Amino acid sequence: MLNLERLRTLDALARHGSVSGAAEGLHITTSAVSQQLSKLEREVGQQLLAKNGRGVRLTDAGRLLAEHAARILSQVELAQSDLEAQRGQVVGELRLSAFPTAARGLFPHALAALRDQHPALRLRSCELEPELGIAGVVRGDLDLAVVLDWYNKPMALPDGLVKASILDDPAEVAMPVAHRLAAREEVDLAEFADDEWITWGEGEFCHEWLMFTLRSKGVEPIVGHRAAENHTQLALVAAGLGVCIAPVLGRRPVPAGVVTVPLRQRVRRHVYVVWRADADRRPSIRAAVQALREAGESVG
Repeated sequence: MLNLERLRTLDALARHGSVSGAAEGLHITTSAVSQQLSKLEREVGQQLLAKNGRGVRLTDAGRLLAEHAARILSQVELAQSDLEAQRGQVVGELRLSAFPTAARGLFPHALAALRDQHPALRLRSCELEPELGIAGVVRGDLDLAVVLDWYNKPMALPDGLVKASILDDPAEVAMPVAHRLAAREEVDLAEFADDEWITWGEGEFCHEWLMFTLRSKGVEPIVGHRAAENHTQLALVAAGLGVCIAPVLGRRPVPAGVVTVPLRQRVRRHVYVVWRADADRRPSIRAAVQALREAGESVG
């Protein structure tokens, strides 16, 4: 008989690519990972790992068993989901992530409601950028991830994931109160061709969206400053260092010295939650999606 926990360890190693990554994903020590894999090798009578520089790689037998392990664990997840659905109780542990403004704008309301309505449900949350949240759900490190894409730049989802909309979040331009366009009722992105932008980190989905959108309007962006957190961006705007995109979700309070003006294009980002299809029937998943939607309805 193959031990399920050892198969889970092998699956984690295959997904993370290293012993340390598997240990972090499983919340155990690297020594425990090595011990589990050594026992699994003895059980199957074949070498599953080989030295690869300072790390390890899967042998042909290791890759073959890892493929079976992924399917077996998916079936176990489906069985657990069906049992939870039959019992109809919101119990167990639920691991969630959200990008920073959603963690600030949605999680306090949604997680507090879940705690009050389902005291037997253990909640574990963290902030992660959308791409990392999706990867965590695919790997099985997370049960749900709140992610986003933009009206003109959708994000591709891997196979095997389910999603539900939470809200459409309007975005405005934040600028210093002394800015030449601060008194306008609405603005066009092309009007900021000569302004310095305060944007997200290089390679982040929202940064790439802003560059793509400005360039589609014939504007070559002038990037003055980068900050991962929207409130840091707003603080830089308040200091007169540039302008930034300011979605409504998680924005309040807007610091003194900053004005936000709607965009004529009615720019919106779509906020939604994703989870694995094989966990679709879990009552805890459904309860969390409902709580997030209710939190989204309160945003304004």
